[in-house]
Amino acid sequence: MNRRATSLLLTASLLIGTASAVHAALPEEATLYKNPQCGCCDEYARQLEERGVSVTIIDDEDLGKIKQEAGLPYGLGSCHTILMGGYAIEGHVPFEAVERLFEERPKVDGIGLAGMPIGTPGMPGPKRDEWNVYQFTDQEPMPFMTL
Repeated sequence: MNRRATSLLLTASLLIGTASAVHAALPEEATLYKNPQCGCCDEYARQLEERGVSVTIIDDEDLGKIKQEAGLPYGLGSCHTILMGGYAIEGHVPFEAVERLFEERPKVDGIGLAGMPIGTPGMPGPKRDEWNVYQFTDQEPMPFMTL
């Protein structure tokens, strides 16, 4: 085998290994709590399932109670809450942040992205502003990452 073919094969192997490691970091199952009329939540779940996570969707739950039990900071909520791998994920958090959460496994209750920003997973349209993903513990937010 010549050098070029060997180099290409090695590069492809590294890329495949990196992609597998990212997906391997995500838990196998998640539960998404939402309002039954919210279609963007269903789209977020679909995109999460594309990453190998089996998502159970629960409608008509008392979302306020779910958010409070998860330790979500007041005023930083979104349209859905996901419980996954011992963490709460609030709203349309970009998957780059979700993957980082499960790679690093910090001692927090979860991460979130307030509101329903355009361009995030499940929300149509192009990205307009920076997304400030926060981490939280006992209803106290702190910065996690900006995308």
